[in-house]
Amino acid sequence: MPVLINAPRGTKDVLPSEVYKWQHLEGVARGTAQDFGFAELRFPTFEHTELFVRGVGDTTDVVQKEMYTFSDKGGRSISLRPEGTASVVRSCLENSLFASGLPVKAYYIVPNFRYEKPQAGRLREHHQFGVECFGAEGPEADAEIIALGAEYLRRLGLKEFRLEINSIGCPSCRPAFHEALKAYFRGRRGELCGTCLDRLERNPMRILDCKNESCRELSKGAPSVLDYLCDACREHFNGVQAYLKAVGIDFAVNPRIVRGLDYYTRTVFEFISLPIGGLTVIGGGRYDGLVSELGGPPIPALGFGSGIERMLLAMEAEGSEIPKPDPIRIFAACQAPEAAGTVIALVNGLRRLRVSAESDLMGRSLKAQMKYAGKSGAQYTVVVGGGELESGRVRVKNMATGEETECALEPEAIAAIVKR
Repeated sequence: MPVLINAPRGTKDVLPSEVYKWQHLEGVARGTAQDFGFAELRFPTFEHTELFVRGVGDTTDVVQKEMYTFSDKGGRSISLRPEGTASVVRSCLENSLFASGLPVKAYYIVPNFRYEKPQAGRLREHHQFGVECFGAEGPEADAEIIALGAEYLRRLGLKEFRLEINSIGCPSCRPAFHEALKAYFRGRRGELCGTCLDRLERNPMRILDCKNESCRELSKGAPSVLDYLCDACREHFNGVQAYLKAVGIDFAVNPRIVRGLDYYTRTVFEFISLPIGGLTVIGGGRYDGLVSELGGPPIPALGFGSGIERMLLAMEAEGSEIPKPDPIRIFAACQAPEAAGTVIALVNGLRRLRVSAESDLMGRSLKAQMKYAGKSGAQYTVVVGGGELESGRVRVKNMATGEETECALEPEAIAAIVKR
């Protein structure tokens, strides 16, 4: 019978044969974030559209082209979350987390939704590990966030990556850079794509983030933001570099990094995976004006996001070792109908003792049960039939060595053998 409904384009099922990879990556992400003092925050999958328009920026591709937006039954404009940072700020403000003392350090692992052409490691529903830090304004905080990203990559076993950093200035010095960009691109209007023609007067820095090949080539000759930094931004950026050197993190300054969201200020950075064609696996920076933009006090902030699907691609490309889950510890086979109740009780008793155990649910023959046990990778087996019921004893077989050990037909006795 043909499948009548398929998963929507740009989404993907994570099957049992693959999900252990996700669980490993998520475990490393949680452990790394917690070791740096970050606590997990969970928030809704959808928000009021205005949150992302104000927070992400109405000149970004995310807001203009990529959001899943709809009106709910109350006529309110709602959007599926395209990124995590705006939601974290909203949650912190709504729940008064900043009142408990700064810094506030939060991490999350969530799905995000963007209507864009599906590509390797970036689907319309993709998953992200993110960290956000609120209240710290010094360059040492930037270095710590970057160090967290570097440690995350190290724990995942990745080595072939490059860290690129930049400063995109602040509201005080950025206007002069914008005017320089406008002057440069106005004389080359004919070479800009339609989207960048619209960006030229409203937010010319977005042109530097365009994926159109013609615009990318044109941007290579554009003015550098580093030439327009004010003294405070230049001092901050120099401090970031000094701290990164102090902790032994290699980096390269790339003045073309601007990131794709409008809320960024000062430091921006990207960890780029070389084996997967230079794709970004971690990207982030400062967003010192976002909290106040969303109605809160002027609290400095910074963080990063890391796509899980793309990180898995990088791990596969480098051959990073991902431990497979342990197989079922013991399979209990039923040899006679009258033994069925005893087998069920035995298996559940083992589970209560934290021993993973299975029994047949399909009414198979003993031969088929043993074949299934071997295929499932069970490390031990026991067979319970009339003789075992009468004697109250079973033989526990080690499937790898063939060694058999006799013991009482009791969960505790069997558990003592398989836990050795």
